[in-house]
Amino acid sequence: MRTKILGDFQTPVPLAVQIVQSLKQDGIRWGRVLEPTCGKGNFIQALIEMGDTQSETIGIELQGNYATEADKKFEKQSNIRILRNNIFELDLGHDLAWKSNQPLLVIGNPPWVTNSTMGLLGGENLPEKSNFKGLRGIDAITGQANFDIAEFIWLKLIADLAQTPAVIALLCKTSVARNVLQYAQEALLPISGASIKCIDAKIWFDADVDACLFTVLLNSGVSHYQASVYESLDAQEPLTTIGYIGESFVSNVDLYKEFSFLDLQVHHDKRFIWRAGVKHDSASVMELRPVDGHWKNGFDEIVDVESEYLFPLLKSSDVKRFNGQAVDKAVIMTQRKVGEDTRHLEFSAPKLWKYLNKYQHIFGARKSTIYKNKPPFSIFGVGDYTFAPYKVIISGFYKEPLFIPVGSIRGKEVLCDDTCYLLPFTSAIEAVMVAAALNHIVAKRFLKSITFDDAKRPFTKNLLSRIDIASLMAYLPQEELRVGIKDLLKVFFSDQADIQIPNNLLEIHDLFKTEKKISENIQLPLF
Repeated sequence: MRTKILGDFQTPVPLAVQIVQSLKQDGIRWGRVLEPTCGKGNFIQALIEMGDTQSETIGIELQGNYATEADKKFEKQSNIRILRNNIFELDLGHDLAWKSNQPLLVIGNPPWVTNSTMGLLGGENLPEKSNFKGLRGIDAITGQANFDIAEFIWLKLIADLAQTPAVIALLCKTSVARNVLQYAQEALLPISGASIKCIDAKIWFDADVDACLFTVLLNSGVSHYQASVYESLDAQEPLTTIGYIGESFVSNVDLYKEFSFLDLQVHHDKRFIWRAGVKHDSASVMELRPVDGHWKNGFDEIVDVESEYLFPLLKSSDVKRFNGQAVDKAVIMTQRKVGEDTRHLEFSAPKLWKYLNKYQHIFGARKSTIYKNKPPFSIFGVGDYTFAPYKVIISGFYKEPLFIPVGSIRGKEVLCDDTCYLLPFTSAIEAVMVAAALNHIVAKRFLKSITFDDAKRPFTKNLLSRIDIASLMAYLPQEELRVGIKDLLKVFFSDQADIQIPNNLLEIHDLFKTEKKISENIQLPLF
């Protein structure tokens, strides 16, 4: 358990040797070496095996058994020191008492767990809690303040060594490498070059994550926040380049340059507001499925509640197979706006009130602080947009983007859960036209240039908000857009023959000159 708590993945010496060899092939030279979380000292061993017996070397390790083992292993090497310490309690730029001022190489494999995971497991090697990225309150509350310990170690190293020419080469998740590169640009940290060399974490560590050797140069020239991505440690040519172009962080620099005109992050002209779907964190109670003419919850119990509070629901797993005609899930909606008082349900929906109270312990056990001091049975991701008569919906989890237009089923608006994102509309033709544009190859190529396949959620609200939909629709050939519209109408609105496609699609562009909002006074039917 102790190694799990500390996010312990000891690096096999053969892999460490390959990494050292890769650094040498890249022309990197050093006279000092620091391994900030050295474990048993396998990277130091690899350096020795690769002929480096002269560099002044310091290894830092928190765990006493590992520090003792490493110290004993290298006790005859006068140039190697093993310090038992917590790197979060050290100033790595001033506290190590180096004997020389030779070029510095920082090498190693920091923990592969998040701060929240390590905290839950009782780990001690945590940085002092702080919102070190300066996130807005709601982002910190809803989880964006959760980060990998390796990420914090990276940023600490760069900050502590901000005045020292150095090369930092650490194994980490590729997502950590991207986060470090993004934060470095935002904080103007002195990175003057970077590379990402992919490794097979399944083979080396039996870990199902995308991992890499992330290497950065500090204080070696003009700051530069892009990284060449290589298929392997010994690859000679990069697959692509990720990083910043102006204010935009992209996954493919060359591809992005071709479609950057669609990036609202550049133009700052937001006409559409993407929304997350319904969030309740109590699926076993709030999500129902039809069985033999009855609704059943996650406990396989028959549920009898007022139907006006039930709405058809799409989850990420439903998006690809939805045909506009039917869904096999419903969700209970206790509110129409965030923070709305729910006590009226005791009188307006007594069966629902009784049902919810039966599972009060489940609602009380929800861990997210967004529910703190809120009315009983509160939900989030709810507002007028939730009950819009038409929407465009995308799953955040799919690797390839798929935008679908949805309307109503048997007079009830189709909703989506918080694994999906939506745009609200007041007419079917608006929703279909936008979905057709977003599914066009041009939009997909743009999205490919700014998304990362290995991300847990490749599509997020912030990323989708970068799509300049109005510019996209003006750019696309009318006939191609018309074909896309017709195809979507056949699939999703085959029963609505009265939906008319304008003869001149440019006329409908006027609909998108200003943001389309669902009126707060809109009267939505209850069923």
